[in-house]
Amino acid sequence: METPTVPDTADLYLSLLKRILVNVIYEDPAIPNPLVSGDGHDREARNAGVDWPSVAHTMVGMPRLDNVEMCLKQVIADGVPGDFVETGVWRGGVCVFARGLLKAYGVEDRKVWVADSFEGIPEVGEGSHPLDRELNLHAFNEVLGVSEETVRENFRRYGLLDDQVEFLPGWFRDSLPDAPIEQLAVLRLDGDLYESTMDALTHLYPKLSVGGYVIIDDYMIPSCKEAVHAFRAKEGLEADPLVEIDAYSVYWRRTC
Repeated sequence: METPTVPDTADLYLSLLKRILVNVIYEDPAIPNPLVSGDGHDREARNAGVDWPSVAHTMVGMPRLDNVEMCLKQVIADGVPGDFVETGVWRGGVCVFARGLLKAYGVEDRKVWVADSFEGIPEVGEGSHPLDRELNLHAFNEVLGVSEETVRENFRRYGLLDDQVEFLPGWFRDSLPDAPIEQLAVLRLDGDLYESTMDALTHLYPKLSVGGYVIIDDYMIPSCKEAVHAFRAKEGLEADPLVEIDAYSVYWRRTC
């Protein structure tokens, strides 16, 4: 009789953590979303990350969490130095997952940076990018704005709030230029707007190690996509191809 293969306990933990963060376990209903029709709990929409969960701690869905897992595991395996940062965290689920992965693999020399206004999307005006004005996402800040204390409490609930988690509160134009981040291995952007995307890339990309990853959650949004392409053209990043994660998101790996 063959000895059964014992599953890797770290991977079992991470698989369960993802399912809990997305909440495909208890299937909470969605909050009405102007971009997505339907209500209740739609399994396909939740897995794809296209609804606004009423309870779940992330709205990014499974493929994008799988991508975060892949990027973090790869930089750890390759010895790429630096921390993880997400700019725009909502309820903090992606950052909770990043901290959980570092803990599962016994990584004690990397931090998870949690960067958010904790007030929602910046209000757009006459001086804002036209596509940001058209999107008008700040009108939904009742859903999109989550307080810092709520995010901290979510980390506590998973037993993952410790000195490897750092919070960067404030609008990105104010918080990121002087952020005390020394080096990054994974830079994940989820700020939706042209301005927020450009602020994050301008101030944090120079801190990304060669071999590190940039993840763009909102690439499907025209304003975000325009900012990504403008930055990449300015920095001459054509040699680092954009790789599709799902229908909404992309990433690339820094090669030089």
